[in-house]
Amino acid sequence: MFNKKSILSLVLLLTCIMAAKAQVKIGFEVSFKEPQAHYAEVQMNISGLAKDYVDVKMPVWTPGSYLIREFEKSVEEFKATAAGKAVKVEKVRKNTWRIFSAKAKDIQVNYRVYAFEISVRTAFIDESHAFLSPTAIFMHPDGMIKSPSTVKIIPFNTWSKVSTGLTPVAGEQFTYKATDFDILYDSPIEVGNQDTFEFTAAGVRHEVAMYGGGNYDKEKLKVDMAKIVEKETAVYGENPNKYYLFIVHNFLKGGGGLEHLNSTTLGASRNAYNTAEGYKGFLGLVAHEYHHLWNVKRLRPIALGPFDYDNENYTTNLWVAEGFTSYYENKYLHRAGFTDVNEFLKDLAGGVGTVLNTPGAKYQSAASSSYDAWIIGYRPNENSKNNSISYYNKGEVIGILMDLEIINATKGAKSLDDVMKAMYLQCKTLKRGYTDAEFKAMVEKISGISFTNFWAKYVNGVDDVEYVKYFGYAGVDVSTENATPGKPVTGASGQLTNDGLAITATVRNSAAWTSGLNVNDIVLSLDDTSLSDALSTVRLKSPMISLDAIPLVAKKNIGDVLKLKVKRDGLEKEISLALKENPNVRLKATVNENATAAQKAVLKKWTGV
Repeated sequence: MFNKKSILSLVLLLTCIMAAKAQVKIGFEVSFKEPQAHYAEVQMNISGLAKDYVDVKMPVWTPGSYLIREFEKSVEEFKATAAGKAVKVEKVRKNTWRIFSAKAKDIQVNYRVYAFEISVRTAFIDESHAFLSPTAIFMHPDGMIKSPSTVKIIPFNTWSKVSTGLTPVAGEQFTYKATDFDILYDSPIEVGNQDTFEFTAAGVRHEVAMYGGGNYDKEKLKVDMAKIVEKETAVYGENPNKYYLFIVHNFLKGGGGLEHLNSTTLGASRNAYNTAEGYKGFLGLVAHEYHHLWNVKRLRPIALGPFDYDNENYTTNLWVAEGFTSYYENKYLHRAGFTDVNEFLKDLAGGVGTVLNTPGAKYQSAASSSYDAWIIGYRPNENSKNNSISYYNKGEVIGILMDLEIINATKGAKSLDDVMKAMYLQCKTLKRGYTDAEFKAMVEKISGISFTNFWAKYVNGVDDVEYVKYFGYAGVDVSTENATPGKPVTGASGQLTNDGLAITATVRNSAAWTSGLNVNDIVLSLDDTSLSDALSTVRLKSPMISLDAIPLVAKKNIGDVLKLKVKRDGLEKEISLALKENPNVRLKATVNENATAAQKAVLKKWTGV
C-alpha cells in the first residue's frame, strides 16, 4: 500500500519528469548549398535533454506508402556537437545514431540528405525546386515522437516560396511548428518558385502549389476542385480543416498521390489538362486523395496510428482505406457533374473487369492483399498478377457491391455513405482507429442485414464477383464479351533488346504458361521467321510489346501451334505454343428501361438520377 508520503514523492517525480520534457526544445534548419547535386543540409538542435547519450532516429517508411524504404540510406556526414564541442557519434541501428553528449543540455546535429527519387512519397531536390517528404529528411530523438518541434527553411538563393501544411511561426519567415513528430512527418514541404493559387470550399481555404508548369487553367481548376471538395464534405457532414494544401508536381508523364492530414501531393502530366481524358484523370486524383482526408487519415484502420516508424504496420483493411476511396473517386466525379450516368456505370464496370481479368484474384483475398502490401503490393515481380490482387482494385469492387447491397436492403433509405460517416464519427469519438469487426458491425447496423457471407466471399475469400446480381439491384444490365473475340493469345509479353524479345511476363494458364516459356527467355524467331523480319511492318511506340502484337501471331487461329526459338541462359531451345482463346472479358453496363420501381429507387440512391 502507498502511504501519503510515497504518493507525494511519486507526484513530485512525475512533475519533474513532465517539467523536464516540457523544457526540451527541438528545432531544424534546412538549407540547400548544392541543390543541383540533389542535397539538403539539415541542422537539428536539441536543448534541455541532459543525458549520457541521445539516440536520434529516422523513419524507415512513410505513412500511406506501405514499403520499408530505408530513408537512412541517403544520410551523409552525420556529426554532432554538445555544449559547442564535437562529440563521439556511433550508429547503433540501421536508422539510429547515438550521440555521446555527456549530459550536455545543448546538442547540435548536422547531416546531409541525398534526394533524387521522383515520387509523391520520396524527397527530390534539383536546381529548380526541393520537395521534402518529411520522413526522408527529419529525425527525432528516440522516445520523443510526441515532442513539438520547429522547422526553418532557408530556400536556395533563386527560390522564393515555401508551401506546407505546417503551422507558420508568427513573425519568422519560412519557419513552421509541429505539435509532435506525427504532424511533422505528415506535412510535406515544397520549396522553390511554384505557381500558387487559392479557392475556398466547404468553408475551408485551399491552396494549390503547382510545380513544373503545364497547360492548366487556374480559374477552371478553382471552380472544379471546389465542386469536389463540397461533394466530399457533404458525405461526412464536416470538414476537419481550416486550411488545406495541394502540392502538384507536373511532369512529362506524372501520376500518383499521397494523402496527409491537411495536404496532399499529386503527380500529374503537365500537358494533359486540356484533354478530356487527362483532365478527368487529374480531377479523379484530386477526388481520391481528398477523400483520404477522412478515409484513412481519420477514419482509419486501428493499426495505422500511432505509427511505428521503425517497422511495418500491418492491417487487413486497406481494401477500405484505398479500395473504397477508388470507388468514391468515381462517385464524386459523377456527383460533381463531371460524368453522366452512362460514364459512371462504364467506369464501375471497368473496375469489375479489372478484377475479373486478374488471375491472382482467384488466389489472394482482399484482406490478404492488404496485409501483404509490404511484401507484394509495393514490390511486385513478374508473377504478381498471377498470384495476387491489388487491394485498390478488389476494394473498389467490394465498395460497389456493398453500396448496392445496403441500398437494396434499406429500399433506398441508406447507402455506404451512411456507413462511412458513422465510422468517421466513431473514430473521432473513440480517438482511435477501427477494427475489421467494428467496420462489419457498422455495415450490418446501417443495412439491417447480416454481412457474414459477404465478408467470407469477398473480403476474406476469393469467390467470383456476382456483378450481375448486384448491378441488377439497380436495374442495370451487365453484358460480357470476350476482350478479343476470335483471336488467339499467347499470354506472353516482353521487352525488345539487341538480342531479341526478352520475356518479362507470362499469364497463368495461358499458352506461354503451359508450354514453359519463361521470363528472361529471349525470343529469337517465330515459325522459323526471325524476330526482326516478323516485326518489319510494325511501328513500335515502346520497346515493351506483347507477343500477340506481332503480325505473324495475329494471323493465327485459336488452336494453332506457334513455334518459338528462344535463348535461355545462353543456350538455344525450341518451344511450341498451342494458342488459346483470350480469357479476358469486357463488361458493358446499361440501365434497363423496364426496371421495376424498387430497382429505380436503388438506382436513384446510387447514382442520384
